[in-house]
Amino acid sequence: MAEIIQKAEEIDKNLRADKVEDPDALRFYNVKRAPFQIYGLYEPQAEGGFRRMPSGVGERTSQGVAALNFHTSGGRVRFSTDSAHLAIRAQMPSVFRYPHMPLTGTSGFVLYEILEGKERYVKTFVPPLDMTDGYSGEIRFQQKKERSFTLYMPLYNTLSSLEIGLEPGASLREGPAYSRALPVVYYGSSITQGGCVSHPGNAYPAIISRKYDLDFINLGFSGGAKGESAMAEYLAGLEMEAFVCDYDHNAPSPAHLEQTLGPLVSAVRRARPELPILLVSRPDFKPGTEDERRREAVFQVYKKALDHGDRRISWVDGQSLFEGEDRDACTVDGTHPNDLGMARMAWVIGRALEQALPKR
Repeated sequence: MAEIIQKAEEIDKNLRADKVEDPDALRFYNVKRAPFQIYGLYEPQAEGGFRRMPSGVGERTSQGVAALNFHTSGGRVRFSTDSAHLAIRAQMPSVFRYPHMPLTGTSGFVLYEILEGKERYVKTFVPPLDMTDGYSGEIRFQQKKERSFTLYMPLYNTLSSLEIGLEPGASLREGPAYSRALPVVYYGSSITQGGCVSHPGNAYPAIISRKYDLDFINLGFSGGAKGESAMAEYLAGLEMEAFVCDYDHNAPSPAHLEQTLGPLVSAVRRARPELPILLVSRPDFKPGTEDERRREAVFQVYKKALDHGDRRISWVDGQSLFEGEDRDACTVDGTHPNDLGMARMAWVIGRALEQALPKR
């Protein structure tokens, strides 16, 4: 295998993993310290690794959620600098590998430049196959000038430390704030968490964030989002601009979805009477299967809320999420969206979210 990898690198230098060639030429800063701003994570300045919500919530929910809580899906760092040389250096205590998802998606970082309120892709930092000693990456710009960036964290791995390297003497300031004060909260399955895209910026909540300049919290838990009461209680306590609920795929059965979705939505609605809530059914809908009962279960929760006078609730029909030509090209394995599938999900859910949010 080592010979094959070496030959691939010799054939195409673009197949090499990233690394910092001369780390001593840079000054590295811990992103947990000001002026860096971390979004999408719970108490990110606290000592230790990064997490998406209080550990106790995961422990009260399930072992799977407790573990996946430490995956940094949706985590972002914003900052501004005039450095023409920029690098990252990261440590991951454990590395999860999946046969149907690239390492750039599970473990990669991706950098966007913020221009006039919009994020523009700059670079994916490609991790090495062996990350026992962590990994690093760098980019050089042609000129020194003030730029603002968003750095997206890995979707499917834990992260114990993250540093950003800049030229000595370079400026370092806060990055721009998002256009709304509160985040959009997404709760759902592996699809919500980001499986199986090529890099973290292509998960559908991230695409929506860039299009509409929205902060977000990704509470997608691969195989673990089942609408448990502990999770419903936590979600109801979050301050947010909107709530997107997308856990159809993780409900063990249609009956489970019927029994849990209504109470979860009711808990959030009691706590947030004016909150826009979007209910989403599964995108890989197959007629003539139990998917029909699942779709109906989501629709009935929406309809019941409407019948009781709730005008801040919306339903996004999963059948529409992969709409358009080449629908069968939208997934990796018939279930998990690839980049095309995620982009189409973002177009549909993003439009619904735009319509649901109060006008500014």
